[in-house]
Amino acid sequence: MKKLILDLDTGVDDTLAICYALGSPEVELIGITGTYGNVLTKQGVRNALAITDMLGHPEVKVYEGLAHSSTTDDFSVLPISAFIHGDNGIGDVEIEDSERVAEDVPAVDFIIDSVKKYGKDLIYVPTGPQTNLAAAIKKAPEIVDEIGGVVLMGGALTVPGNVSACAEANISQDPEAADFVFRSGIPATMVGLDVTLQTLLTYKDTAVWREKGTYAAGKIADITDYYIKAYETTAPTLHGCGLHDPLAVAVAVDPTLVTCLDINMKVDTEAPTRGRTIGDTDRLNDPVKTMKVAVGVDVPRFLDEFMTRIGNLVAAAK
Repeated sequence: MKKLILDLDTGVDDTLAICYALGSPEVELIGITGTYGNVLTKQGVRNALAITDMLGHPEVKVYEGLAHSSTTDDFSVLPISAFIHGDNGIGDVEIEDSERVAEDVPAVDFIIDSVKKYGKDLIYVPTGPQTNLAAAIKKAPEIVDEIGGVVLMGGALTVPGNVSACAEANISQDPEAADFVFRSGIPATMVGLDVTLQTLLTYKDTAVWREKGTYAAGKIADITDYYIKAYETTAPTLHGCGLHDPLAVAVAVDPTLVTCLDINMKVDTEAPTRGRTIGDTDRLNDPVKTMKVAVGVDVPRFLDEFMTRIGNLVAAAK
């Protein structure tokens, strides 16, 4: 069985990513590492603990990660992030705090220790900036060859970015870390806006969860409805919300959901294209391709899996 680590800045779609992982019998979620982005790292850790408790999975340990990018000394949540995810990251929906706290082990050390323990059976899924992973590789470079793989939510290759003409939000939080990861040789699949914006959820879908009648079902529906409402302002032509982070988890569970381009990638770190994810001209002719970029997705099959897995999960929760 695959072992999964989710690296989350636990906002709304990160919450749905947790749900998808816990609703997938093919994988075991062995831990969540916290990062910054949609919320501050500490708030994201709080959300991850509360969400896993609510879903009936207090066995999932949570580890606090780095609080800011590799090139800055602090981090502040952008107003647009608070608008999309709510001030608390989960649609301003109130969920009881967990009695648990983050583990004493730093997230970076947990990543390294997990690679050493599980090797090729471990898949790491970062759905925010690449800061924690870059730090882990710098501390233990050998994990590049030991890990089973990375499936990251971030970037845009064939479509425009969502924070600039060419940059996607997660990559833009720490382009230097992302560039380091992309060039490190770690086996990685980029699940970016190219495919995530094709996977849309509507109020009709969240109503299906609400009908399950459990506390967890109602809360997950409420959290997601806030996100859909925000999309009505930020992307009114989509007529739904993009399932960014859960699609990355789904690809970690079942890579056949997407069609990929094998290409060695880099991230631009200088203006005017800072944050752009693009082919690495220094390695384009290298016969060894360490990265894949998802450029197509089986939308009906993914949405069916998404609704079924999360529906079953929230129905079984209290």
